[in-house]
Amino acid sequence: MATFWCTEALPLAVTAMLPICLFPTLGILPAKMVCPQYFIETNFLFLSGLVMASSIEEWGLHRRIALKVLSIVGVKPAWLILGMMLTSSFLSMWLSNTATTAMMLPIANAILESLFGDLESLKQRCKSPEDRDNTVINGQSSTKLHSLPSEVSEKQTLSTEGTDASELPDVRTTEEIRSESEYQLKVWKGFLICIPYAASIGGTATLTGTAPNLILIGQLKNYFPDCDLINFGSWFAFAFPLMLLFLFLGWLWISFLYGGLNARLCFTKHDHRALAESRAKALMEDDYRKLGPMNFAEGAISFFFVLFAVLLFTRDPKFVTGWSVFFKKGYVSDAVTGVIIVSILFFFPSQKPSLKWWFDPKGGFAMAKACEESGLASWIGGHLQPLAEVPPAAAVMLITAFLACFTEFASNTATIIIFLPVIAELALRVSVNPLYFMIPATVGCSYAFMLPVSTPPNSIAFASGHLMVKDMVKTGFVMNILGILSVSLAMNTWGVAMFSLSSYPDWAHPFNQTIKPNVHLPTAPSINTTL
Repeated sequence: MATFWCTEALPLAVTAMLPICLFPTLGILPAKMVCPQYFIETNFLFLSGLVMASSIEEWGLHRRIALKVLSIVGVKPAWLILGMMLTSSFLSMWLSNTATTAMMLPIANAILESLFGDLESLKQRCKSPEDRDNTVINGQSSTKLHSLPSEVSEKQTLSTEGTDASELPDVRTTEEIRSESEYQLKVWKGFLICIPYAASIGGTATLTGTAPNLILIGQLKNYFPDCDLINFGSWFAFAFPLMLLFLFLGWLWISFLYGGLNARLCFTKHDHRALAESRAKALMEDDYRKLGPMNFAEGAISFFFVLFAVLLFTRDPKFVTGWSVFFKKGYVSDAVTGVIIVSILFFFPSQKPSLKWWFDPKGGFAMAKACEESGLASWIGGHLQPLAEVPPAAAVMLITAFLACFTEFASNTATIIIFLPVIAELALRVSVNPLYFMIPATVGCSYAFMLPVSTPPNSIAFASGHLMVKDMVKTGFVMNILGILSVSLAMNTWGVAMFSLSSYPDWAHPFNQTIKPNVHLPTAPSINTTL
């Protein structure tokens, strides 16, 4: 380290992280003793995800992935919505939900304009002739003057040229044109609303995907130090199927609500809509070609990205033996794995080296610690005692529903920081495996779909000006219900088997002395897994 600091072969801050890479792997000190010398161990896993995401965005790999997926799924509205949701959710597993939404919306708008033309013209076509006449009388013209942009945005880098196919003669009546325009406007809304929703859903699939997942790990280590059931691999094995289930249900609902599910999915018609779809397909293929072949830097990032995911997943997946057995037991953690991979990014060569890095470890654990030490968590948990009379499966649904509603008005991070200690306290009081309540609470905090203020992705989509609050409320209400049911299904099926939720664990002991000493915690309470 002294040599690296003197020669600056690596950025000074990266050199400072070498003990996290080397001490656990060489068997000198375990990660749980090394990491606290910097900050909370969980924050290192979060930092690793941020650095990996920054490298992906730095070299534009996210855009290549998005265009490739969209060109594969096709250009029919329902398939494009599915492609948007798959791409957004996949990127959100590794990038932040906000960054994913901000990146995908310009691509979506460019495809929509190729399909349906300018939005303002589309809105004018949706109006009846009387409404258009009134607009002109009031001094408003339907002609939109476009000023030159002050700077080039990602959306403007997409090509706007259509195919060479000749336009079909328009023999439709005015009412048919208006009806078709109303359909196109519905599809436009569906495109915009599916992206933030998919980003929020995708973030739940990995521990690094969204802050509440990492806070769950941090607080589990605080309250139940002996619990080692949840790591990157076991969480992914549980949450990824849940994400796919909810994503599929959400796609069906959004496609149904916004006109994507129709006979055109199975049959091809040669009409104006088919011509617009061919233009959109040509647009995506042309923009993908403009990216050119994958360069060395993109290939390197792809390799390390896959390696990052595979190593985290296989370290100790619980259902099979992981590679951590080659090191001293308990020494190498997910945080160590992540730091090793992202540290390589700072010296691995590329055509245009970029040694930019940043981190801003944001705490939040102080609030949870205050809730614990002050007895607030215990006090609120005591007032939630009536839930002890409710079957555990029903309590899971109530907890998920409550936090999903609460997080509509507060950030998911603040919500989980405040309520996770309460949920843990409640689980101890009712003698249920704490994970049975804490996992649904964590996932439920990411299911904020009803209001623009619920999440930054929702706000970005709403700020486009094409969505109304009632659109988000109508769509998001059903999305919340689907999410609650999906979490309940996951927890009472494969969740029970993965995390041994049917028995009370030895590691779950009271973490606050304010719990009444005469509370009896049985060793094997039964959990009814019937929904």
